Amino acid sequence: MKIFITVLVTFFAGMGAGLGTGFAGMSAAAVISPMLITFLGMDPYMAVGIALASDVLASAVSAYTYGKKKNLDIKNGLIMMATVLTFTVVGSYLASLLPSATMGSFSVIMTFLLGIKFIVRPVMTTKEAMEKVPAKKRTIIGLICGFVGAGGGMMMLLILTTVLGYELKTAVGTSVFIMTFTALTGAISHFAIGGMPDMTVLILCVVFTLIWARIAAVLANKAQPKTLNRATGVVLVVLGIVVFVFSLIK
Repeated sequence: MKIFITVLVTFFAGMGAGLGTGFAGMSAAAVISPMLITFLGMDPYMAVGIALASDVLASAVSAYTYGKKKNLDIKNGLIMMATVLTFTVVGSYLASLLPSATMGSFSVIMTFLLGIKFIVRPVMTTKEAMEKVPAKKRTIIGLICGFVGAGGGMMMLLILTTVLGYELKTAVGTSVFIMTFTALTGAISHFAIGGMPDMTVLILCVVFTLIWARIAAVLANKAQPKTLNRATGVVLVVLGIVVFVFSLIK
């Protein structure tokens, strides 16, 4: 019975995380962590470590899928990633000292509000308009984004679309590209600090998140901008509500 519950929880956690990653470049930690904590009674810090590890392959396959469709800005992504990685290990250590509810609440609010934003005010920027943003501006703001820790996930997507004027698909592609490396660094830091996790849960979360992220990324790259905005918004709003409910159950 225990293994059945574990498979069930990790399947739905991976599905939610994978859809969020493939459609919106969302960190798997926003979905996987609360589900592992609530239904499997896992230590919050270890749950975040597993979520970050699940992010690695899911983000990598999503970035590859977006890159194949030329929806990935590698040059500026590398600049932002370089500064982000500097603070990932520090952030991992600080996370071990903070109450899990503090970070969890912020993530839930950001996910829900960003979902509403994509539904009410969709990002309709074209690639042609995106290219008109001066390269110097992208570089400078990208550098600042990295130093404030906005490396991937909701904050990065918000900054790429609203500040740097990225077209939505390119913003998601660039976000998951950055998140591949930040998640890897964060996962290694978490396990180095907190020890190795339950390998069964880890493997199941990684596999399920990878499968659903691939499906979502393929669908997202085929979708029209308006459809993608609505789909992304709905996914984020639903995930925000679900995670909020899980936090209440806990």
